[in-house]
Amino acid sequence: MASYAVHEFLGQGVLKEITQKLADDGWDDVPTLKMMQAEDMEAIDLTDPQRDALELRIFLHDRLLMKYADKIEASGKNLPDLLITSPVELMSQFGMRKADVSRFTDRSLACGIKMPPNHPLKARTGVVAPFHSDNVVSTEDPEDSTTAVVHSKLDGCDLDADQLKEKEKLASPGSLNNEMYAQILPLTANSDGFQPPTLLRPLGDSKQSGESKGIFKAQPSMATCGFGTGNDWGKGMTKLSVLENIVLRKLAPVHKAGADADLQRMKMLPPFKASELWEDKPTLIFCLRRPGCIMCRGEAHQLYARKPIFDAMGVQLVVVLNELIESEVRAFWPHYWAGTVLLDESREFFKALGGGKLRKGNLITGIVFNPRAIQNWKRAKTTGIQYNTIGEGLIKGGLYILGSGKTGVLYQFIEKEFGDWAPLDEVFKVCQSL
Repeated sequence: MASYAVHEFLGQGVLKEITQKLADDGWDDVPTLKMMQAEDMEAIDLTDPQRDALELRIFLHDRLLMKYADKIEASGKNLPDLLITSPVELMSQFGMRKADVSRFTDRSLACGIKMPPNHPLKARTGVVAPFHSDNVVSTEDPEDSTTAVVHSKLDGCDLDADQLKEKEKLASPGSLNNEMYAQILPLTANSDGFQPPTLLRPLGDSKQSGESKGIFKAQPSMATCGFGTGNDWGKGMTKLSVLENIVLRKLAPVHKAGADADLQRMKMLPPFKASELWEDKPTLIFCLRRPGCIMCRGEAHQLYARKPIFDAMGVQLVVVLNELIESEVRAFWPHYWAGTVLLDESREFFKALGGGKLRKGNLITGIVFNPRAIQNWKRAKTTGIQYNTIGEGLIKGGLYILGSGKTGVLYQFIEKEFGDWAPLDEVFKVCQSL
């Protein structure tokens, strides 16, 4: 599993001893650590063994192979050496399963998410890694800002001609420049059916279909963004007055090194009004249908992987649950989501997504005999994410983006079919406009 727990990511080797130093320098969560480049490592004086360990762990985390991290790091081999190690030796020395060896040696699988050049990483204090042209696939118009960034340095990704053509086609002029953010490569699974959860695209993605999937608030800056063909701007948008007085409880904070979800202490904290969330800062609220659901975990994982980009845009991330099962909160946080987790006991956010009533699906007609839901489930299954069937799973969720103060709802996405995900291109377009 690719957990977002900092201590699990850093492991028991040479990085453990500098956990506090990394946190003090702003490298205090897993998505931010995975953004680190050679210039950053030099700036904070990482030793060669520490650099090797970090590069290895980024590579393994992308492929959900962290269970081998401590053993491989202890061998003293660096990533370039490991990539030319024979499959037989990988299995015998590290106990890798055959399918995991395939995932490990396939360099086309995961190209790490990278910060776009116009949104510097907050952890970089006076050190901005150069934006190399050999890591960029340009559009037909070199003056256009629409680019797709491939993070090739740390995970050894090599793009063949067909992949480059696909990138150029999808990052066409006039399209949203957050192809830098969406990171669409690759679009197909490898030989064992695995797809990295951070790169998985929603079915019927708006970037490919040309039609918006969510509801946008009418804004001049969005009028020419290319989304929402035939969309009635703001139609069906939840009013701020419906959301601002909803009572919430905090179950887990933003995960940092050494943090734990002390649910007993959290339950003693007084409830608060939802308006406090976005009082001073734009907020993305992910209304999660069920924390043990593979489709829900997949979307949470994908969103949180891009936390550094949301941070750079000044947008905070929170998850809202519709029921409290303590074991499920612990299984979900910080493994699949390391941001704030809140409880909406009255399920008012979920009612608001349904226009005032809960949108509750049917297990048989909504999943078993629903082709789209089946496709959504199969898509999530390719990530290798674990799941369970504990808790209420029929109340459909969605996503809100609210501006700070009294700005109101700028975007909302409703989970129409089980497992529908909010398209990243739409989400980032709204956040970029804030």
